[in-house]
Amino acid sequence: MSTPTITASVTIADETVPRVQLAPVAVDLLRSLWEEHGPLMFHQSGGCCDGSSPMLFMAGEFITSDQDVRLGQFDIAPANEPSQPLDFWMSAEQFTYWSHTFLTVDVVPGRGSGFSAEAPRGVRFLIRSELMTTMTPFADSAETDTAGEDAVASATKAVPA
Repeated sequence: MSTPTITASVTIADETVPRVQLAPVAVDLLRSLWEEHGPLMFHQSGGCCDGSSPMLFMAGEFITSDQDVRLGQFDIAPANEPSQPLDFWMSAEQFTYWSHTFLTVDVVPGRGSGFSAEAPRGVRFLIRSELMTTMTPFADSAETDTAGEDAVASATKAVPA
């Protein structure tokens, strides 16, 4: 049986459409890393050192703040297994630029950041993005066509975990 794509639950207040999903190869890698390290989380900073690669941390190893947006939460557990929740966070500044995109977390060969949990395995996570249109809005309001600070302000009102 092949591993399915997993789509994150919606965690941004007033939104109805998911923003991020995991490619099957990412699901397989995350399940293996969960077995090795325990609970995990993603953070996408857009900073100089990690470029556009999401960083995978052990839960609690990276502290988020009101300058971060929780784009979604995955449950990477196989069917009929205990839940394995994994949050996907992005810096609010980066979200300003990517607020109009749907993201897919994939895995490719190569060296990623030494701080990301997958680095010793010779692979790295990679974001693939798809532009969203007004035909598939994230929220059910006219505010979805605004960008920048309005999108960040809305996104920082995340639904509690």
